Amino acid sequence: MPRPAPADAEPPLLIACALGIERWALRGGKADGPRPPVVTLRTGMGPQAAERALDPALREGAATARSPVVASGFCAGLAPGMRPGDVVVAEATRDHRPEAHDVVCRDNGPLLAALDRRGLTVHTGLLRGSDHIVHGAERAALHAAGAIAVDMESAATLRAAQRAGPRPVAAVRVVVDAPEHELVRIGTVRGGISAFRVLRSVLPVLFEWHRSLLLPRR
Repeated sequence: MPRPAPADAEPPLLIACALGIERWALRGGKADGPRPPVVTLRTGMGPQAAERALDPALREGAATARSPVVASGFCAGLAPGMRPGDVVVAEATRDHRPEAHDVVCRDNGPLLAALDRRGLTVHTGLLRGSDHIVHGAERAALHAAGAIAVDMESAATLRAAQRAGPRPVAAVRVVVDAPEHELVRIGTVRGGISAFRVLRSVLPVLFEWHRSLLLPRR
């Protein structure tokens, strides 16, 4: 088990993802400058797995009660015109339960600026959660209800993070399939490979966001 961070140490960034291929991408990216303290947590698939993994990670692991949390990895784009490799930065996440409340991501400015400098195509808006993989008409219904993308872990991850204590949270996902580009398996076609490369390139952006949170607020 990782040793807990000292109480006076810089709180490490916790990056949560579901799949081994996502963790591989997020651990393999290069930092622009010194690499900040970071914990990359593989949660497993689904909202329940995300919550089960996050709670002990923030209580007992190398992350701390003050650690910013980012939900990252792949997602399904819902809006027409989205393509594999596009980036989604959530303005808010909402899970699949009918009574769910939005978790608002309030510190997105540095994320969007850093992604823009890298020339990536970025979409912002509501990121919906699901407890299963969605296709076809269900995707269209989520988009009609205001969502731009869907995945199974982000909403649960950010909800669990805020339940553990007030902290900055964000969700940064890479589109692996979209209405005109549905995939069967990640990594077996060109779109999946493109999404993997973009996800790897996103890691320095997450580090910039983490550094920005340490700056004095004006």
